[in-house]
Amino acid sequence: MRKLLVFLAVLFFAAYSWAQELSVDEIVSKANNASYYQGKEGRAKAKMVVTDAQGRKRERQLTILKLNLKAGGDQKYYVYFHKPNDVKGMSYIVWKHVGKDDDRWLYLPAMDLVRRIAASDKRSSFVGTTFLYEDISGRSIDLDEHELIASDPAYYTVKNTPKDAALVEFSYYTVKIDRNNFVPMRAEYFDKTGKPYRTIEALEVKDIQNYPTVTRMKAMDLNSNSDTVTEFSDISYNIGLNDSIFTERFLRNPPQQWLKE
Repeated sequence: MRKLLVFLAVLFFAAYSWAQELSVDEIVSKANNASYYQGKEGRAKAKMVVTDAQGRKRERQLTILKLNLKAGGDQKYYVYFHKPNDVKGMSYIVWKHVGKDDDRWLYLPAMDLVRRIAASDKRSSFVGTTFLYEDISGRSIDLDEHELIASDPAYYTVKNTPKDAALVEFSYYTVKIDRNNFVPMRAEYFDKTGKPYRTIEALEVKDIQNYPTVTRMKAMDLNSNSDTVTEFSDISYNIGLNDSIFTERFLRNPPQQWLKE
């Protein structure tokens, strides 16, 4: 009788655990929120170190401002470059939309030119790094089909396949997601032949204002053997950013009160 009760208890807890398992759409939504929607708005300094196949290094220093218009929905981003001199004063704005293409503008101070970045260019290099324009504000989860391909006590692994394969250079990508805080820890992209060619990895995660936050990450191009490591500092959330900052006017006239080094 005791063995039977133990067996029934095991079945009960197994069934309970199964019932508590999230759907893949819920997992993806939580991971998207953990990556891009922490707080109402936020600010961070970033240092990007680009290393090529020969070991040569280049550095970028910038400030990133973010405003959430709706949790899990539309957002606005402002990026300002402090160093080196060849990019100093450059600024970049994203209006991220759910359900349609994002709007992106880049200001080039040397030419005093505001250039609109076409939707077709969002998968191109972000100012010479191995991060892409789309990486900065995130890829819309609605653009892909999602499949949970692995689950263990520590991680979910989700396979993401583009709904329109003609619009991207990859055939699919996988994301390893921390089960405790839903922070994506590693993404691996596969080309049209099924060969991995690109990875993005969270190297360090810290708790900031009770939000799990990636403070160090690395993007690697496996074909060129180049990579970019980004370190974030002075991160703060819910700082009272004004929506007016994220307009063309501030591309040419940066909001200095938010950009002090």
